[in-house]
Amino acid sequence: MAQIVKPEGATKNKTIVGRGASSKGRACGRGHDGQNSRSGGGVRLGFEGGQMPLYRRVARRGFSNYPFKVTCQAVSLNDLEVSYEKGELVNDETLREKGLIKGKQTVAKILSDGELTKALVVEGIKCSAAAAEKIKAVGGEIK
Repeated sequence: MAQIVKPEGATKNKTIVGRGASSKGRACGRGHDGQNSRSGGGVRLGFEGGQMPLYRRVARRGFSNYPFKVTCQAVSLNDLEVSYEKGELVNDETLREKGLIKGKQTVAKILSDGELTKALVVEGIKCSAAAAEKIKAVGGEIK
């Protein structure tokens, strides 16, 4: 038996009528007219139609020290009173162990909130002047 083959061009795809020329593939999804419908059309990156572009409106002058900013986490004398025993060493490691400071980059500073009744040895930690007086008043020392 011989195969019956239809001649080339005998069947065509259905055309949707009344939807403009683009329904037949004329504009390839680019719309009918305008700069962006043409080959090579379009605007450069950052162009806003003649309006002053954002990258030129934003100021770029000056200096910011933000990447090098050191943040101090406050530790009150009340916290030390609750967490430490008499004569214990207060340093960066023990503060982290007791959960009074968190994070690798943070630096602790002892502030004078509350009262201290135990003599503690503070080593390598910043203290406010008032906190230092209270620590020394109860017999503690600051190294």
